[in-house]
Amino acid sequence: MTIANRRWSIPFLVWIAIGTIIPLLSIVYYGLTSRTGGLTFQNITAILEHDNLQALGLSLGLSVLSTLICLIIAFPMAMILANSKYGKQGFLIFVFILPMWMNFLLRTMAWQVLLERNGVINALLTTFGLPRQELMNTPGAVVLGMVYDFLPFMILPIYNAVVKIDKHLVEAARDLGAGKLKVYTKVVLPLTVPGIVSGITMVFIPALTTFAISNMLGGGKINLIGNIIEQEFTVNTNWYLGSGMSLVMMVFIIASMLLLNKFDKTGGASLL
Repeated sequence: MTIANRRWSIPFLVWIAIGTIIPLLSIVYYGLTSRTGGLTFQNITAILEHDNLQALGLSLGLSVLSTLICLIIAFPMAMILANSKYGKQGFLIFVFILPMWMNFLLRTMAWQVLLERNGVINALLTTFGLPRQELMNTPGAVVLGMVYDFLPFMILPIYNAVVKIDKHLVEAARDLGAGKLKVYTKVVLPLTVPGIVSGITMVFIPALTTFAISNMLGGGKINLIGNIIEQEFTVNTNWYLGSGMSLVMMVFIIASMLLLNKFDKTGGASLL
């Protein structure tokens, strides 16, 4: 790289330092510091307290469930998109990306309007003489919100991996006598593993750390680890404890990224 090219990278490096490195170092500092300024690990071990551990367990459970649901929906959808002429032209991809252009909170608020006791869904059910749904303020509503908000992040990496599959491999498998099920399990599925792993990572991490969805669709009754961390920063103004638990959550993020790097050797993580 020439000196001129290195100069062009300076603004990017400054941006990374201001937007990533400095905030990260601040979190590490507060997480390992007590209110008196001394070194402590109590902010990190606070995650082992009963309420915090219970919230972490619930967060892990709902995150795994929502990720699994996204995967079950996304894989066949990605196959349909890849095999459709409209999908190849980008029209259907545009349809899936379009909701992401709307503000995250507005999309979640839309489900709040639909699911509330006197909401649209209950109005329709009542009109047809059907029993009212009571999904609002339950873990089911939180999972529904997670799936709706994060599903595109599962579909796009898998779609990207599917369209890169050499069609000659599929044709060769069929010529050798493999049925549809065997073609998918022995050829298509192994080649889409990088996209699947990428999608799992991109859904699991935001689902694990979310607090807005549980606040809006859980009605404050579903306390996830993200809610506890958010409350420590905004309500209790305890940056030390909030930062300590944030460091614990970073362990999950780093572990997820290491898993992604292990499986994604072909660039399947890219969205487009």
